[in-house]
Amino acid sequence: MKNQILNETEDKMKKAVEVVRQELVKIRTGKATTALLDGIKVDYYGSLVPLNQTANVSVGDIHTILVQPWDKSAIQAIDKAILASELGLNPISDGNVLRIPIPPLNEERRKELVKLVKKFGEEGKIAIRNIRRDGNDHLKKAEKDEHLPEDERKRGEQEVQKLTDKYIQSIDDILAHKEKEIMEV
Repeated sequence: MKNQILNETEDKMKKAVEVVRQELVKIRTGKATTALLDGIKVDYYGSLVPLNQTANVSVGDIHTILVQPWDKSAIQAIDKAILASELGLNPISDGNVLRIPIPPLNEERRKELVKLVKKFGEEGKIAIRNIRRDGNDHLKKAEKDEHLPEDERKRGEQEVQKLTDKYIQSIDDILAHKEKEIMEV
């Protein structure tokens, strides 16, 4: 029973870290990365399709993303979808390829992005702490309902704390990497 609770707790913590990682990938840092366009869906023949299923997305250079549609008639729909996203990007079309320049960030914008990154990180840490609380509650319930020995419950709580420390450290590492990436000129 204790191992099952610990496994479930660890799975939830891994998912919380992954959510933080995915949120941070969407933040523009001034460098071109194809991950910026991951959340964009294109109206393609009446249905919303992820951009990467309608076009080849690549990095041209450090400040340019290239989008080459497989069906050239979809280029306007892709252009419209990128403009409609909240990324603030302005694609330039030459009829075959969309070039998306990524403007460098100014100092003020970098500081705003760092604050946003820290906010996502704090939300992730709160989620991890809530998962810890739930795991400890499950252990206490197992002690009462299923006669889990008190020593086992205490060891379980210590292991839950170790998992909490491990995954909060993981979020801190992700935040430090992203902050460094944003502040790089």
